[in-house]
Amino acid sequence: MKHHYFCALLAILQAIGSSFGYRPVIIIHGILDSASDLKDLQYYIKKAHPGTPVHAIDLFDYYKSFKPLWHQVEAIRNVTLPIMKAAKDGVHVIGYSQGGLVARGIIQTTDNHNVRSFIALSSPLNGQYGDTYVFSWLFPHYLKEELYKLFYTAYGQEWSIGNYWKDPHEFDKYQTYSDFLAQLNNETKPEKSRFKESWRTNFSKLKTVVLVGGPDDGVISPWQSAQFGFYDEQEYVIPMRKLKIYKEDVFGLRTLDKAKSLLTCTFADVGHLLWHKNITVFEKCIEPYLT
Repeated sequence: MKHHYFCALLAILQAIGSSFGYRPVIIIHGILDSASDLKDLQYYIKKAHPGTPVHAIDLFDYYKSFKPLWHQVEAIRNVTLPIMKAAKDGVHVIGYSQGGLVARGIIQTTDNHNVRSFIALSSPLNGQYGDTYVFSWLFPHYLKEELYKLFYTAYGQEWSIGNYWKDPHEFDKYQTYSDFLAQLNNETKPEKSRFKESWRTNFSKLKTVVLVGGPDDGVISPWQSAQFGFYDEQEYVIPMRKLKIYKEDVFGLRTLDKAKSLLTCTFADVGHLLWHKNITVFEKCIEPYLT
């Protein structure tokens, strides 16, 4: 009964928002964050587009953000599906940092979703390989070059970070053990792959994908992972359009690009913790795609 009341109330609120012409916005926070930490972004949206229903998902806050990403995807999908179903004209999704990967996972694996714009704010969309304050704090006895020994194990995949750790020197182990990113990228060993053609269809039908990142991020490594670039074995950064996942259109990147639906937005002088607070980033990279 409570579920029916929730859905009815949601429909009323979203009808009010739609009368202003703005679709609901779903925001998914990052690692060691909570929904309240993205209050600036919520304020910017409501100020720029009055009446917009904004849903900052208040799940997996702080230490709970280390839970495995498939677990997070399923739980957050249960919350966001009623929002999508109540929005006849579709929704927009913003994912910040790790939240961008969660959002990507939901979009790719949800058939018949009605997400129009997916905006990824400095998210490790093609993996992480670099020392950050989070890694040095959690795993002080491991160097960057040694973390694969932890993350490419069954235990390591119980950590959200392990789910998108991508060591360019240990690609075979990544293909074997990565239970999230390698699955989404269709880079898993064939005998372990769960990739479905529908995942490519679901992602490539997005109207707009905005990939936001920059060279002074200081956390996402390489920062170009926020725009689907990544290291080769020599740790040179290969841009998205020169990678196999793009050239073979593995999960829809090239399809989106050809449709002019794939946009990159690059800003210098923005640290990782400031993307959702920066008004210029909002005005240039977010607000135009929330109509």
